[in-house]
Amino acid sequence: MLLSDIDAATKRARLREGLAGPDILRVAGAYSPLVSMAVEQAGFDGVYVGSSTLSTELGFPDVGLITQTEAAERGGQIARVTALPTIIDIDTGFGEAINVARTIMELELRGLAGCHIEDQVNPKRCGHLDDKGIVPLDEMVTKIRAAVAARRDPNFLIIARTDSRAVEGMDSALARGRAYHEAGADMVFPEAMADRDEFAGYRAQVPGPMLMANMTEFGKSELLEASVLQDCGYDIVLYPVTAQRLAMGAVEEGLRSIRERGTQAHLLNAMQPRSRLYELIGYADYQHFDASIGTPTVTPDSD
Repeated sequence: MLLSDIDAATKRARLREGLAGPDILRVAGAYSPLVSMAVEQAGFDGVYVGSSTLSTELGFPDVGLITQTEAAERGGQIARVTALPTIIDIDTGFGEAINVARTIMELELRGLAGCHIEDQVNPKRCGHLDDKGIVPLDEMVTKIRAAVAARRDPNFLIIARTDSRAVEGMDSALARGRAYHEAGADMVFPEAMADRDEFAGYRAQVPGPMLMANMTEFGKSELLEASVLQDCGYDIVLYPVTAQRLAMGAVEEGLRSIRERGTQAHLLNAMQPRSRLYELIGYADYQHFDASIGTPTVTPDSD
């Protein structure tokens, strides 16, 4: 009730334990605390807070407009209500190396289990769009070192994302992956791999770090099953924007239909019932708490 019974240190330790196991971890994107609760109840292994969903929830494109404060606050709200470890996207780190260090400290305080930082220049772009730029290798290495030095909990996961595959080619992506691991990154996130062969080839030629795969829709990567990515040697698979895209597809279609028909009565079967919402958020727990301390029981509204 109010927050997860599992503390942040335990979540981070469980993430590390999961990564040490034989199975790939499936991590789904959540753009709100409520969605993170649904991710947990659906049986995923972790929650992901992406800059894309945070940006679009605020009505912005994903071009680096989210601030550190906004990311840390929303990430903390999402992590607070789930027992799952939550990984957050911090874009290019919100500044230089010292800003990256401050960001890591803030994320730990907010209960996050890990983050990834990317090597794009600002203004950054979605990893599956063209016309991106990347910073010099030594600049990104410095940021990774700052992130590693700043964390207090050694289980906090530092993930280095490289967008170099689409900018400079695979050889650059491979070299950067190795360099980022040597700089201290626990995991490397090679963005925009094309297909199974590229995912597998990257693992074969960057054998040191753990690896993350991005299965975002409508992008440059073939949508592979988690079992295939596991066979390719990946440790985490992300579904970063899936929940938001499902939700917004239903929202837009539903609103068009209501506007045309003048009623939502025909859409009730497509909606989450009130009873399921209350089950998801644990409404009964709040009623039991009120009763246990002798305060008046709150009655659900009838909107």
